[in-house]
Amino acid sequence: MKYKNFTLDKFQEDSINSIEHNHSVVVSAPTGSGKTLIADYIINKYVEKGIRVIYTAPIKALSNQKYKDFCNEYGKDKIGLLTGDIVENSSAPILIMTTEIYRNMALTNDIIMKDISYVIFDEIHYINDVERGYVWEESIIFSEDNVRFLCLSATIPNSEQFASWIQAAKDHQVDVVKHDKREVPLEKNFYDAELGITTLEKINELADIPDYKHVRGRKKSRRPKLKQPSHIDLMKEIKEKVPCFFFCFSRKKCQDFALQLSKENIFQVNPQISPIFRKIMENAPEEINELQSMKVLRQVLPYGIAFHHAGLIPIMKEIVEELFSKGLINVLYTTETFAVGINMPAKTVCFENLRKFDGISFRFLNSKEYFQIAGRAGRRGIDKKGFVYGMINRRDFDYSYLKKITTSDIDPIKSQFRLSINTVLNMIKNHNEQEIKEILCKNFYVFQQYGSMDASRTNIFSHKFEAARKKLEKMGYVQGDSLTSKGEFSSLIYADEILTGELFATDFYLNLNEYQILLLLACLCYEPREKTEFYKEYPSNDLSGLRNTLLKNDFFRRQKKFQPLDEITAIIHPCYHNQTIFDIIENTNLLEGDLIRFFRQILDRIGQIKQASDDERLIQMVKSIQQIIINCLRDIDVV
Repeated sequence: MKYKNFTLDKFQEDSINSIEHNHSVVVSAPTGSGKTLIADYIINKYVEKGIRVIYTAPIKALSNQKYKDFCNEYGKDKIGLLTGDIVENSSAPILIMTTEIYRNMALTNDIIMKDISYVIFDEIHYINDVERGYVWEESIIFSEDNVRFLCLSATIPNSEQFASWIQAAKDHQVDVVKHDKREVPLEKNFYDAELGITTLEKINELADIPDYKHVRGRKKSRRPKLKQPSHIDLMKEIKEKVPCFFFCFSRKKCQDFALQLSKENIFQVNPQISPIFRKIMENAPEEINELQSMKVLRQVLPYGIAFHHAGLIPIMKEIVEELFSKGLINVLYTTETFAVGINMPAKTVCFENLRKFDGISFRFLNSKEYFQIAGRAGRRGIDKKGFVYGMINRRDFDYSYLKKITTSDIDPIKSQFRLSINTVLNMIKNHNEQEIKEILCKNFYVFQQYGSMDASRTNIFSHKFEAARKKLEKMGYVQGDSLTSKGEFSSLIYADEILTGELFATDFYLNLNEYQILLLLACLCYEPREKTEFYKEYPSNDLSGLRNTLLKNDFFRRQKKFQPLDEITAIIHPCYHNQTIFDIIENTNLLEGDLIRFFRQILDRIGQIKQASDDERLIQMVKSIQQIIINCLRDIDVV
């Protein structure tokens, strides 16, 4: 079978056959094997008919990339984009959005949910994510019954179980299509400070040799400090195997490593790079050149060395992506988000470490994380094989575990279902008691536990739902089987639902001005980190008045969210007083990309409040705040 001049593989044919029979499909196939062609077939099938297709992605960067790709393919009038703070052409037949946006629309019965043919879940294995996995589960549970799903993932060891759950929950045929063969095979190696490029077995043999002084029993002897593997030494050994993605689990390391490598003269200056750089930057504000990250990027780029992470401003990422797509980057130091769906494979992938900090503690990667990243190695039609190198720190060496995770993707997907306040409110709002009982047993967790969905069986979520309902009744969000006005408001708020409801669905905000409301929204969105610093604070009567008002309120006085109120003025005061993002950067060590993300989150919260509130005065105030933030970001492409 041929499609758009491509001769399809069997797994692609099988998937398309299922789509033609109006089935849902779970496709498990290696990175780079052509899964997105199946998504393209669905879009091509329905776009001319004007029947809606939803494409969801786990991160905004992937949503933005797909938006550009699909606009080029089908025309901008056919494609829409929804990512919380950005809405483009929401009436288009093809809508691209983050999975969170789709979940919110499905949960609240948004009118956009009508007449959908297929929802494409790219990177469906994100259902395994501890923090966000429930979003994918709820997206499936709350979808309309006529909707079909295309679920794409590199590998799903328990794909049959997953498909059986969807089939049981949605009562339609769900087919599983597997493809195990990589188009470009991987050669996996490891790098040790002493052995160089080697195997896990050889590292294990050396690691088991006892230290001489310990064997001799000398008193007070200590093991010599283990030499750390060097990314520079590794790159010197594999400099012929570029382009290379060098994955680091630290944004700072991405920049530091790029600068260090550029000083080694491993690669020659490439005269093709500067003209492209200047072309992209020709209309950019001068202030961008004063950013520390831009200074480093300008220093390393001539050698075909670059870095890419979420802490960069959009134009810098655009420069790196453009140069990489043209084959002008030798080594790109990047964080793991670049491994999610971005269609830019390389010949080689390196891991700076096989351990990472996950926000709570340091841990080894799991097999799914390893293969997600390693799968970027090997360019179809260019490379005979892809190369993967994992740098090993012998201090953390665990042979049996590392052997397990790097041999095959063995981690099944597991339910991360949980009942958020928003979910509980919308279930009460949109469903009767019997429907709620059925919904509470439709999640993947219950299916994995019992192999069925018996609504008569009480499960853990039945108890959690009742506990949440009682709390909401006590706080005035629920009355009997209905929502109060405060409950109606918070049913359209998707984070900090109660806190936002108490602020803006009561009379608390009535005596506050726009600056004070902006400070509150900033506190809701701010995520304190140990190493974040603010160099300047802006005391004012508005600040002290807001702090006193919060302290007088029994509920707000106990909320930790408002503790950074004083220090958050370092960001909010200059924003409110018509300063740009470049002025604000001087007040904090937050990376510029993190600042942009922070303001985008505030814009997202403002959008929710505008939708949830029926108070015209509040709506006008947050609209004014919205414009202030947009003005603050005026010199940066926020898409």
